[in-house]
Amino acid sequence: MTITPEWLRARALAAALLKNTSGLAAVEFAMILPIMLVLFFGTVEMSNGVAVYRKVTLMAHTLSDLTSQSQEVQSATDLPNFFAASTGVMTPYSAAPISQTITEIWVNPSGQARVQWSNGSAPLTPGNTFPNLPANLAVPNSYVIFSQVSYLYKPAVGYVMSSAGVTLSDFAYTRPRQSTCVLYNPPMPISTPPPACPTL
Repeated sequence: MTITPEWLRARALAAALLKNTSGLAAVEFAMILPIMLVLFFGTVEMSNGVAVYRKVTLMAHTLSDLTSQSQEVQSATDLPNFFAASTGVMTPYSAAPISQTITEIWVNPSGQARVQWSNGSAPLTPGNTFPNLPANLAVPNSYVIFSQVSYLYKPAVGYVMSSAGVTLSDFAYTRPRQSTCVLYNPPMPISTPPPACPTL
């Protein structure tokens, strides 16, 4: 079999190509770039998500704490201020997709928890049972302030997490601090001593 000059040139070019490493770095970079981008944007989005979730937790505690420090609250004045104050915790993140609800729970003499009053984005129905109260808080003839907050976290890039967003939520329980209960929309001016805590 006769080896043609074209075949010899092809073999020489193939050998030279195998020895040529001038474009190796560019090829390796092109192969690893997608992995590096996923790691980078994933780290950024996850760290921002953790920071936002921490803010959501602080919001829930702030809302519950502010309410529990009051002897009475007015739905038209006090509670909007409490919602606004807890929303301020989200700075510097956007406060637009926030849902907040504050509820007072009455534990009757038999230890059953019921909603006394509720206000906010998704208020609970007064008089309904509250089945999720922790056992250590279910003290008969006592009141508990319950706050619930949810926030739709939308990642800035949306490369790794869902661009539609992830709902982060948390809740907090506190006891009334200034009195046995927190009165809801009491008559103004409030009498001295204040009226007895209502029970449902």
